[in-house]
Amino acid sequence: MSSQETKKQFFDVGLLKRVLHFASPYKGRFYQSIFLSIVLAVFTPIRPYLIQLTVDKYITHKLAHALVTITIIQIVFLLLETGLRFYFSYITSWLGQAVVKDLRVTVYKKVLRLNLRQFDITPIGTLTTRTVDDIERVNDIFSDGLIPMVADLLSILCVLGVMFWMDWTLTLVCLIPFPILIIATYYFKESVNKSFHRVRNAVARLNAFVQEHLTGMYIVQAFAAEKQEFKKFEEINKEHRNANIKSIFAYSVFFPVVEIILATSIGLIVWWGSGQRINAGVMVAFIQFLNLIFRPLRVIADKFNVIQMGMVSSERVFKVLDNDDVTKEEGVYAPEVVKGKIDFEKVWFGYTPNHPVLKDISFHVQEGQTVAIVGHTGSGKTTIISLLSRLYHIDKGAIKIDNISIEDYNLEVLRKNIGIVLQDVFLFSGSVLDNITLYNPAISKEKVVEAAKLIGMHEFIMQLPGGYDYNVMERGATLSLGQRQLLSFIRALLYNPSILILDEATSSIDTESELLIENAINTLISGRTSIVIAHRLSTIQRADKIIVLDKGELKEVGTHAELLQKGGFYAKLHQMQFEKSKVAV
Repeated sequence: MSSQETKKQFFDVGLLKRVLHFASPYKGRFYQSIFLSIVLAVFTPIRPYLIQLTVDKYITHKLAHALVTITIIQIVFLLLETGLRFYFSYITSWLGQAVVKDLRVTVYKKVLRLNLRQFDITPIGTLTTRTVDDIERVNDIFSDGLIPMVADLLSILCVLGVMFWMDWTLTLVCLIPFPILIIATYYFKESVNKSFHRVRNAVARLNAFVQEHLTGMYIVQAFAAEKQEFKKFEEINKEHRNANIKSIFAYSVFFPVVEIILATSIGLIVWWGSGQRINAGVMVAFIQFLNLIFRPLRVIADKFNVIQMGMVSSERVFKVLDNDDVTKEEGVYAPEVVKGKIDFEKVWFGYTPNHPVLKDISFHVQEGQTVAIVGHTGSGKTTIISLLSRLYHIDKGAIKIDNISIEDYNLEVLRKNIGIVLQDVFLFSGSVLDNITLYNPAISKEKVVEAAKLIGMHEFIMQLPGGYDYNVMERGATLSLGQRQLLSFIRALLYNPSILILDEATSSIDTESELLIENAINTLISGRTSIVIAHRLSTIQRADKIIVLDKGELKEVGTHAELLQKGGFYAKLHQMQFEKSKVAV
């Protein structure tokens, strides 16, 4: 991203208004912080002025009693100012964290509603960065950027005003080096801004890489690819380091330059003051004034960059919020009972434009029927069930349940009536019980135990340390793939769906487990509309209807016997698997 683009973002009033909008529920705290910045700006030059009075009036004239009084006044004032600065710092940080909390909730709600297509094309690490790291940078706008910078600028103006009031000539003399400071500040700001952009991009790449490779560590180790992947990590990490070093270099140059300019200004005060016989108190006060000016100037360019980076991060966050590719929840149809009649009518769909995965698919499933969908890998079997659950939007055509378009259904009602058991079962870190119920308080432990006994998993679960309270760890790493699938069957049983979908549900289960599961499936599909997807044709031979797909097109529909007799595509698939089975034996 170019410097010009960054400046444009910083001065984008509309973007800044959107950020400030999230502070609107906390207007009281926001206005308090603005008011405190004004009060502290007025307070800033008072202490040096009191020191000037102390030196020129009370110390010079040896007014001991008055000296004690003004010293007490200074101490009281110092404590008051310290308290106000503490509260100002606290309230701006509190405001930033409150905005971050609300913004993160809003973003996560939006992420939950995003069409699955977005997760197909967006690295998970990138979305993690947007939801966590970029939002944290928005906090900096309030806690370390905009309001503190306004407070610093007001303080500088107040100090300069008092300096000109006290001695405008001396003020002009000590400000002679300031043009050098302005130039140094500008180049520092530009240098740090560029390095910050490199850092942010490197952080996003680092998060995406680490997220992806931790998730896929099994593949990395199984194929002995540790060295190659480590080299990639080193390159990304090196870029992150170089970007930070560039920023550190800018700071290392800028701060000594500021100290030199400050020392030069103090030297000019001493030189001019001694030549013009200016009172010692005035010179001491001016030295204090310069420190009060240079202290915020040291960090004001840094704060400007903090605001810029916060605005850049906020733009990235708002891109997530502005993403229109969401699952629409406009449907209101919420029947008490879903019978389970399914109709696909000339459905077209592609994950990317102009590359259809399903082409003009039409079929009908009667209430209570068991329908099998078969075909080679990539033929569109899993896509059909994803569309039925409205995980993706169809491009053309219509999908109906009980003669009502799925778009008209209340989304929660629709998905609760469709139970899915996938081949790759995802389990969350937590107990066995929580993974089965998905934290649904309406499902009691007794119901879980009953369903587990039906599946044949109860004895296995009870053998685990803690039984139903056993922690399965992230992604169910402590269980086998077959065991994870059996848990997903318990989950499907408990939610009692009107439509049951088994997507390669028995492909990774051993023969003994499969016998247990087949008995449970026979009970489960009784009276329900069921869609079974399987590569092994033996598991779907008893289906009421078999739908054969190839490259996204519907090739054949019929029973197992009818399709074999036809001698078409299904018969060839059956023959191929039969021959493979003979070779295996």
